[in-house]
Amino acid sequence: MKDRKEMGSLELAYLGDAVYELEVRSYLTSAGKGAIGELNRRALSFVTAAAQAKAAEAALPGLREEEAAVFRRGRNAHPKAAARRSDPGEYALATGLEAVFGWLFLGGEEERIRDLFAICRRALEAGEEAE
Repeated sequence: MKDRKEMGSLELAYLGDAVYELEVRSYLTSAGKGAIGELNRRALSFVTAAAQAKAAEAALPGLREEEAAVFRRGRNAHPKAAARRSDPGEYALATGLEAVFGWLFLGGEEERIRDLFAICRRALEAGEEAE
């Protein structure tokens, strides 16, 4: 496997997308959040580009210097195709967040992944309660 410093931003984001979704699914199932249909509905409230953009904004102030650099690289990457139903700015923020999760995964930083996801989760759940 390539060293994480050699990976492109979009490769990190691709991997980080799976890491982030695994954190979401682990959280929802461990919290006993309902039937499969309900779990899928709740998962969508975490994994859309808009939700990940909101999560990224909450996480940004707490990123370490190296994580912030990875985030900026991911945010500024130019994918060939963006999600059809998302705002380009939100998509860029989501890509940056996913790149950080991929970076942390490749570095074996499981505790940091959980800590960062907790920040994201609290921000998103606070938004759900406000609606």
